[in-house]
Amino acid sequence: MTTPQPTVDQNTWAFLRDAMITPTGFREYDARWKYPDAINLPGITALGLGLGTQMHKRGIDPVIAVGNDYRDYSLSIKNALILGLMRAGIQVKDIGPALSPMAYFSQFHLDVPAVAMVTASHNPNGWTGVKMGFDRPLTHGPDEMGELRDIVLEGRSETRDGGSYEFVDGVMEAYIDDLCGDFKMSRKLKVVCATGNGTASAFAPAIFERIGVEVVPSHNELDYTFPHYNPNPEAMEMLHDMAGSVKASGADFALGFDGDGDRCGVVDDEGEEIFADKVGVIMARDLSKIYPNSTFVADVKSTGLFASDPELQANGVTADYWKTGHSHMKRRVKELGALAGFEKSGHYFLAEPVGRGYDCGMRVAVEICKLMDRNPDMKMSDLRKALPKTFSTPTMSPYCADTEKYDVLARLVDKLVAKHDAGETLAGRSIKQVVTVNGARVILDNGAWGLVRASSNTPNLVVVCESPENDAEMRAIFTDIDAVIRTEPSVGEYDQTI
Repeated sequence: MTTPQPTVDQNTWAFLRDAMITPTGFREYDARWKYPDAINLPGITALGLGLGTQMHKRGIDPVIAVGNDYRDYSLSIKNALILGLMRAGIQVKDIGPALSPMAYFSQFHLDVPAVAMVTASHNPNGWTGVKMGFDRPLTHGPDEMGELRDIVLEGRSETRDGGSYEFVDGVMEAYIDDLCGDFKMSRKLKVVCATGNGTASAFAPAIFERIGVEVVPSHNELDYTFPHYNPNPEAMEMLHDMAGSVKASGADFALGFDGDGDRCGVVDDEGEEIFADKVGVIMARDLSKIYPNSTFVADVKSTGLFASDPELQANGVTADYWKTGHSHMKRRVKELGALAGFEKSGHYFLAEPVGRGYDCGMRVAVEICKLMDRNPDMKMSDLRKALPKTFSTPTMSPYCADTEKYDVLARLVDKLVAKHDAGETLAGRSIKQVVTVNGARVILDNGAWGLVRASSNTPNLVVVCESPENDAEMRAIFTDIDAVIRTEPSVGEYDQTI
């Protein structure tokens, strides 16, 4: 086929004919572009043809499940992708509108080897993308994404006969059955269900009601204009809105879900936002009582409590800190045979016998309700307060262009490693270690830490800091990390700060 172009002018004859794909849309573990600024519909078709070619190249049976999130342009994107897959000789099973975890589930339910989910995930409207995978429950990582990028951008895609299309009904119902089973709550529970008018609106309220939870609705009407906020439970705007709903309704807690339902955010009965890594520690404490000596994976943005919490240590837990990113985390959980993985962004990877190993916000919601059922005398705030106290920043993202962010990060890592090697301090404390598995996590002598890494999804760096001592030290860590970041003039302003 013709090699896709990086740019084609909109509102031209060529824009409706020629494939246009900006190379930076091929990211570490999925594909994501602004549409139609960085990719057009012929470009999406070229992506589908490339994905089908990759399946043949790797010896994957030519069958794939395909779904789309609830955005006004996602169906057009999916249809263009399907056209490319069929041109590559792939048998397409269209599962219709879906959550990303429902698409992952369909691989098991339909017994198909591959999946492609059209979604911009938690990105705001104007973005699109594809999450894809061949080896369930895994999704593409850097190697697979690099191979796909080269196939597409170098024009190495191949057309084949044998492509077909089938719409498969009933996957949504099977997915909800798989989540809920015959479980019913034995205690009364009143939960704010926050979906930000996104795709999870079609799932979460029904799931809660099925297991016997009283639902306090919060923006549960499907509306792809997202009139209240962009559904992203890592963003303080959504968390604050959830907190307001808890206080107004007297709910036991709030659970909120992102645009494609693979993440879950929590606000407790006192209206306190519990960052997802702390929720992970709460879940790990509960699960390690049932499954002692378990291994849990946490991403490098997460709290140090997975390694230092006395209760987890007493239950024989092994903590493993790994690269941020849903594909990295899924792969690590599978490699280690871990019971679960937890990301600060709200991705949770619950493996057998609890889940299937992929990130599913609905599964987390059900398991949190089960956790509360096992602890009938505890409030969510009690579970939060039972954790050792730490002081953490939200995830902060200063702007840095996709074309520059990895080079900028490499220089920042070198500068932070040099501070350690020179015996310099950070926030007045000596630097014990700089972990460079994913950016730089600068660990101080008391276990406090600051992290800087590159976002895999957006043109940003990512900064997170935590202190076991006090808020002032957490802020001092951020100030000193930011001072190093400011030595790079191409880094812009933060989306939010402390």
